[in-house]
Amino acid sequence: MFETLSDRLDGVLARLRGKGRLSERDLAEGLREIRLALLEADVHYRVVRDLVERIREQALQSEILDSLTPGQNVVRVVHRELASLMGGERAALELKGHPSAVLLFGLQGAGKTTTAAKLAQHLRKQGRRPVLTSTDVHRPAAFEQLRVLGEGIGLPVFLPEPDVPPSQIPEAARQWAKRSACDVVLVDTAGRLQVDDAMMDELGKIAATAASDEALLVVDAMSGQDAVNVASVFHEQIGLTGIVLTKLDGDARGGAALSIRAVTGTPIKYVGVGERIDQLEPFHPDRMAARILGMGDVRSLIEHAEEVVDEQRAQRVVERIARNRLTLQDFLDQLEEMRKMGPLSGILERLPGARKRLPAEGVEEQEVTRTLAVLRAMTVEERLNPSIIGGSRKKRIARGSGTRVRDVNRVLSQFDGMKRALRQLGDRQRKGKLPFDLLGG
Repeated sequence: MFETLSDRLDGVLARLRGKGRLSERDLAEGLREIRLALLEADVHYRVVRDLVERIREQALQSEILDSLTPGQNVVRVVHRELASLMGGERAALELKGHPSAVLLFGLQGAGKTTTAAKLAQHLRKQGRRPVLTSTDVHRPAAFEQLRVLGEGIGLPVFLPEPDVPPSQIPEAARQWAKRSACDVVLVDTAGRLQVDDAMMDELGKIAATAASDEALLVVDAMSGQDAVNVASVFHEQIGLTGIVLTKLDGDARGGAALSIRAVTGTPIKYVGVGERIDQLEPFHPDRMAARILGMGDVRSLIEHAEEVVDEQRAQRVVERIARNRLTLQDFLDQLEEMRKMGPLSGILERLPGARKRLPAEGVEEQEVTRTLAVLRAMTVEERLNPSIIGGSRKKRIARGSGTRVRDVNRVLSQFDGMKRALRQLGDRQRKGKLPFDLLGG
């Protein structure tokens, strides 16, 4: 996510941080490079011009240039202005209806239908009772796709009677939701490959007749300035309350995320960061700005972990670590819990400074996959008592996991090294050589 832009900005800001004293010339050169980096990231030129000017005005203040850490203070200014550019604060959904209705608009291919299911899943985790429906009567598979997605996450899907006009479907779904004790109706609408008058006329009627609390536009972040242009058209003709950026995990430049709020005045409310149904996240401008600048996003990582990790399972592992009784079964359990959080690269890039130390694309992920295969090929007895794993067992595990004996040896060696490190950490903690209890017990 934003790899190209992050690398460019990190290089510029590292040079500024490395100077004990900043001159106006140093600042001018740094701002020129920031401007070029943003333009290459497909950020709208007017947005770049205004952003760089605001950074310049603040950075030229005497308390910045004459401070003991002028470079660090400039970084703070850049972070603050990037966050402000994307909205400043988190813009949450405002659901006040009984039931509420959320309309989702967008072009074909942006991931609108999948986003509807992701948003339904997200709202359910917040204690809501959502129902899905669609006004796309033009695409034969539209309702079937939504029905399959709904069944996959155990949520109801409202299917209207044949020949019901699209503009009347949202209200019919709201009435059904009242009778079924559902409190949010998520309405997927028809899309086209590009904006046309027929589509906008139909969507305009839906927006005018549906008593909706939110009108969200789903756009593909990888389309760059095209996403911004589409958002401008939709906002002018329909009136949007928010934007959902999909495929943000594949957007190396970031132009749409940085431009769309400033150009349209419409806040980004959610971002799609993967294909899985749980990979939709609330958008926090300050956290996104920190990630772009290589500062990480530990808060979002912790929140995501709290959602997907089995707390009791994790606590049992902590207790076993404290008693020096960790097994390969515990190792397997923790790797599987980690996998719930998504690709390892996505976890690492949220840690401050981790992007510089990331391995070649996919290499670390392959190591995790091989390790999981080896552990799953073992019997329960072998995972609970690794000392019984001799040469013949290693050959059987290698065949069963599609790996080599050396891969089995690597997993066993890693496990032994981890146990030694944890034992030493526990000894230091018990002897009072650590300032706080790292083991949690």
